[in-house]
Amino acid sequence: MLVQIEREETLVPLTFDEPLPGQLVDSFGRVINSLRISVTDRCNLRCTYCMPEEVEFMQRDLVLSYEEIARFVRIVAPLGINKLRITGGDPLIRKDLPILIRQLDAIDGINDIGMTTNGFFLEEHAQSLKDAGLHRINVSLDTLVKEKFVEITRRDALQNVLDGIRAAGRVGFSPIKINAVAIRSFTDDEVLDFAELARSQGHQVRFIEFMPLDADDAWEMQKVLPGREIIERIDAAFPLEAINNNQKEPATLYRFKDGIGGDIGIIPSVTEPFCDHCNRIRITSDGKLRTCLFSIRETDIRSLLRGDAGDEMIARQVVEAVRNKEPGHKINQPDFIKPQRAMFSIGG
Repeated sequence: MLVQIEREETLVPLTFDEPLPGQLVDSFGRVINSLRISVTDRCNLRCTYCMPEEVEFMQRDLVLSYEEIARFVRIVAPLGINKLRITGGDPLIRKDLPILIRQLDAIDGINDIGMTTNGFFLEEHAQSLKDAGLHRINVSLDTLVKEKFVEITRRDALQNVLDGIRAAGRVGFSPIKINAVAIRSFTDDEVLDFAELARSQGHQVRFIEFMPLDADDAWEMQKVLPGREIIERIDAAFPLEAINNNQKEPATLYRFKDGIGGDIGIIPSVTEPFCDHCNRIRITSDGKLRTCLFSIRETDIRSLLRGDAGDEMIARQVVEAVRNKEPGHKINQPDFIKPQRAMFSIGG
């Protein structure tokens, strides 16, 4: 069921006389314990680095049901998957999302469930998500200026997002992680404003370098605002110190030396890739398993779930896909190939 996209690569098959492993390990020795689950490709915003203004979304019958998602997680949990992140599109567009959270929270071996959202519907759903068992929330917010928010999202919704963040704090999500895509000539003049937000509200503000997954093909290296430059700017105004970082996490973390507020995180996917320590795989809303955000091949899990494949067969497909996980994404290298899918279709 491995679907090869755009170029040929040598793949290592799993023989069916091998026992299933207790953990997922790729050919580079990386242990995979984190699964990102996209529950929808739909979003009410139109962020320029993610999707075009006009977009044709997937037919609903192609999207995995909650029962199919829960079955897949029950299959991969014994293989060592213990961390989940719910993504989209915007996952809060999916109806009755707390039902899925409860199903996932009840699965043996799953000890951490997070969600990434644009925050628009968060005020309405924060309490029900917390009650259902969601542990952590990341909110995508690239600017604190209304006009710039409209420019990058093509929607006038900054206040909705800020209200959602406050609601999440009221119901007990802490720390709330704010994900800001760092774009040259866009983010530069707000770096210190975001630092002050972290200091005043206790949030973990994470700057993510601009990656080439925009549907409009507008990415270029000159638009990347490097993480090191961001840290230098903040440190000059509010002295920082590095936190002992877990190399399996994408963000390099810093705290303010004076002990005030939350943390600053840098996700330098372009200038300082963390591929050597990658511990994650992802499944798209239409049931395609991807072993890298920039994968050029996918494993069709939906066909297996909806066919007559047993759990062991599906588990073996996952093991084989992980065994053939890419060494890295190759951004800004001569042989880099941009995936056919844009970010909204893959899942953030």
